[in-house]
Amino acid sequence: MGFALRDVELDAVVAEFRRANLLLLFGLSVPAYLLVVWLRALRWRHLTDPIQPMSRAALFRAVAVGFMANNVFPLRMGEFVRAWYLGRECDVSPAAIFGSVILERVIDTVMVIVLALSVLSFLGADDSGVWRQGLFWLLPVAFVPLAGLAWLRAAPATVLGLARVVTRPLPTKVQSGLLDQLERFAEGLGALRGGVHLFWIGFHTLSIWLVSSTIPMIAGFMALQIDFGSPLADLMAGWMTLAAVGIAVALPSAPGFFGLYHSACRLVLERFGMEPEIAVAVGTLLHAVFWITLTVLGLVVLRLRRTPLEELDRAVEGESPR
Repeated sequence: MGFALRDVELDAVVAEFRRANLLLLFGLSVPAYLLVVWLRALRWRHLTDPIQPMSRAALFRAVAVGFMANNVFPLRMGEFVRAWYLGRECDVSPAAIFGSVILERVIDTVMVIVLALSVLSFLGADDSGVWRQGLFWLLPVAFVPLAGLAWLRAAPATVLGLARVVTRPLPTKVQSGLLDQLERFAEGLGALRGGVHLFWIGFHTLSIWLVSSTIPMIAGFMALQIDFGSPLADLMAGWMTLAAVGIAVALPSAPGFFGLYHSACRLVLERFGMEPEIAVAVGTLLHAVFWITLTVLGLVVLRLRRTPLEELDRAVEGESPR
């Protein structure tokens, strides 16, 4: 937050808040975020089907609870929580489900980086060299894990054999536990295969990032009457902001991504010529509607399913799916 607010006139930021059209912002963003959760549940179904067919409703609830947990627990613990919650609802091993969560995160990381590179290539900005070079350095962050997951899916016996060698110096109990987790983790990678699964995973991924997740960004610009010159320029700014936020929130952080989200918005929007005070105001409003919508949705799911928050606390304290 210190980086995001550096050299920013707070009175000017407050003035931007006062002139923002909050009805427009929430009216467009809230339905978009609900659609994001639904699309993620539909995509997750194709990642979890090889483990066990699960209902769309159960997947939706797990995604909603996971988003809420990311907003109230540190270090992206929501990824563990949603694997635990879906396993609890459907009586499935959370470790196997967690394999599909990791795969989903890798897919999203690849999509975010490709999106950012595409926007930079389209803009052809003279000062985009540093950004493009930084994104190219991030590519291994996405593709190396993807290759590792593909290897585990294609040759689990080989990977497990290598894991036994690597973990041999560890105490027997620890080694046994790690290998057992890895075996169950491999069960969650069954979606790495061709056919209809890959088509729908790709379709839902494009829908999530290019449409549903972009709407709140554009809504934030509209709420503050920000015009980048043309609808296409607005879309490019929205996609680039979304890509930067996607990369930022992938990092382990404080609950709710406070600071990371705001800094990402400021870094991008200043490149598009926006004053820092306006950029911070946009980032703060976008983050607020994101945090409120997804936290409330998760709490509603917990209330309707009569799941106390103490159970989530215990799941987080376990630190890994069991």
